[in-house]
Amino acid sequence: MKKRLFSVVFSMLLVASFMISCKKEKPVSESNEAVTAKNGTEFTVDTLNSRVEWKGYKIFKSENTSHFGTIKFESGDVTVKDSILESGKFVADMTSLTSEDLKNNAGQLEKLNGHLKSGDFFEVEKFPTASFEITKVTPSAEGDYNTLLDGNLTVKGITKPVQFKANVSLKEGMVSIATEPKDISREEFGVKFQSPVENGVIKDEITLQINVKALEKK
Repeated sequence: MKKRLFSVVFSMLLVASFMISCKKEKPVSESNEAVTAKNGTEFTVDTLNSRVEWKGYKIFKSENTSHFGTIKFESGDVTVKDSILESGKFVADMTSLTSEDLKNNAGQLEKLNGHLKSGDFFEVEKFPTASFEITKVTPSAEGDYNTLLDGNLTVKGITKPVQFKANVSLKEGMVSIATEPKDISREEFGVKFQSPVENGVIKDEITLQINVKALEKK
């Protein structure tokens, strides 16, 4: 009887010891998750003062012509750690795409904007946003730009790796990012419209430049 009672008591002590051990380990796991989640200081893109600038080109006989304009950002954020840009993602509102060179010609502006937003070009009804997500940040001491930004550019649901040279600065709770104008192949992103030869040939390259202002989250 004593042996049986001792066995029961011993088993109860083992169970209690296991439960106490589990309770002690749980807070350690939660602490690690919290630290991982807060890696750097977060900034939110100021959509009123940020934009993508674009330029497209048309070759008509021996004359070069072009259109240029802007696209607004829908949202975005960046992370800074130890005063250095660490990551970021920017979402552009493709429905805001507009030409600046035709802003004083309402009729032509509406015609061009409608054409660019149609299925011939960016098909914004089906693909209302485009994005650029930074995957690598490399300081640069050469040339006019202090940073190389590697990332994934997504347009019309197609994602391609793209590298931008950029000037990045951090001052008084704000991050500024201004990239070098970069030629992008529109055909790689499914934008393959080509006008009839008699109306001129549209070049494959579109020049993009990203200008971002991001404010520290409070």
